[in-house]
Amino acid sequence: MRSCDITALVSKGLDKKLNLAERFAVCLHMMICSGCRNFQTQTQFIRKAARRYTDHLESRLGKKT
Repeated sequence: MRSCDITALVSKGLDKKLNLAERFAVCLHMMICSGCRNFQTQTQFIRKAARRYTDHLESRLGKKT
């Protein structure tokens, strides 16, 4: 799979809100690039899984003290 420059915007969008031009570029690109759609789906999944794991650890640590 060829690496697209749009993946940098997808990653950036996980941490902060993209401006209108960036959001438009991502949306337009996602219509034609299945690799970037997969990348976006996978990074969102990993982020959610990591958040749930840290929440789980925090809740377990809170119960032990």
